[in-house]
Amino acid sequence: MIQQGDALDLEITTLTAGGEGLGHYREGGESRAIFVADSVPGDQLRVRITEAKKIVRGKILEIVQPSAHRVRPPCIVADKCGGCQWQAVAYAMQLAQKKQMLIDSLERIGGFEHPPVADVLGANDPLHYRNKSTFPVGSNQQGNIMAGYYRKQSHDLINLNQCPVQETKLNPILERTKALIQEMGWSAYNEKTQAGYIRHLGLRIGRRPDKVLLTLVTTELNLPNLEKFCTAIHQQFRSVVSICLNLNNQPTNAIFGPQTKVVTGKGFIQEQFCGLEFQIGPTTFFQVNTEQAERMIYTLLELAQFTKEDKVVDAYSGIGTLSLPIAQQVKKVIAIESFAPSVQQAQLNAQNNRIANVAFLAGTVEDQLGEVLQPEHTLVLDPPRKGCDPSVLDVILKKQPQRVFYLSCNPSTLARDLKHLSAQYEVKTVIPIDFFPQTYHVEALSYLERKVLS
Repeated sequence: MIQQGDALDLEITTLTAGGEGLGHYREGGESRAIFVADSVPGDQLRVRITEAKKIVRGKILEIVQPSAHRVRPPCIVADKCGGCQWQAVAYAMQLAQKKQMLIDSLERIGGFEHPPVADVLGANDPLHYRNKSTFPVGSNQQGNIMAGYYRKQSHDLINLNQCPVQETKLNPILERTKALIQEMGWSAYNEKTQAGYIRHLGLRIGRRPDKVLLTLVTTELNLPNLEKFCTAIHQQFRSVVSICLNLNNQPTNAIFGPQTKVVTGKGFIQEQFCGLEFQIGPTTFFQVNTEQAERMIYTLLELAQFTKEDKVVDAYSGIGTLSLPIAQQVKKVIAIESFAPSVQQAQLNAQNNRIANVAFLAGTVEDQLGEVLQPEHTLVLDPPRKGCDPSVLDVILKKQPQRVFYLSCNPSTLARDLKHLSAQYEVKTVIPIDFFPQTYHVEALSYLERKVLS
């Protein structure tokens, strides 16, 4: 039996949904799956077993023979930081593995034979893509302010001055903001003692134009030297058009609190997206990869071939990033969103873009969908990672809209939900789209048509 502390030789054959590599150790006619972080398919490794329970995990002692798909990570702390998992994996292999993970989920969980999964639509640039970064803030033993991401499987902060997956224009702002927090005498929040001012540092940039919104998540809204801080930021970075404080003084794992104070500027940035203008605030949900999000929407529109007679229901509609581009091509869109501030923002975005054929409903999809969905509608679903509630799927099967487009950020819940819908719907295609290069995450656009019953 494999035991904790054992050292053994292992070949990595694939990557898993958690980002680890997977190899199989065979001895005495038995085979055990072993998960190894920071490994690449094709690696010949010497590993030390760190966990030997139902799941066996190991860490790399030596790369005996590196894989042909192993590359040098562009980040100097890639082996420590938990933000990315696959920086050592060549991008072509990342895409191949994401497609295979989607196929595996659809076969294993969904029960689909030969699921119609297309090749992954990869990013033109697998680095520098994040338009938003939110960094926890802490301090080291010397009292110096740090900001970065947590070490893998820990709450130890890895200090960063730059991040290769975020928009490069944000890197100097990150470094200078940390220094200014130190200069202003603002202490970092301590989760154990619940003392200190600054919990998180948030940066958002609009791609068109390149304007930045800086947000500090704090335990106080009346920070000393706040005016001095803002003046220093604006003088050095003309791209920063607004600075906000978000109040979070509760012992919670949530990043943002319910109250935001606009200190300078308008409290939002403008983004040109799919030919439309959107306002994005500190807590607004907006896809972090602008270009790939646009690509997903254009792919949906190409598949749908909407006409001016079509009516669409957009469930989990957010601030209208799907509803508004679709509305330009159809007769009417009914959009359902549970988060009231997003509904208000969506209505404002519709008004700013002179789009009047969208009805925004505030409420849960579970409560609203059965009231509005009709067989003649095309249904667009964009649920959170947990997927759709079974009651939502039951409404779809009852109302039987002709077509369903399902956008998913979680292959497991997508497979589960498509299995539920397959009683009455045929999955025509599943198109993976890489929103998060260097990580194991993969988005997918599924197109379903109602079956013709004989």
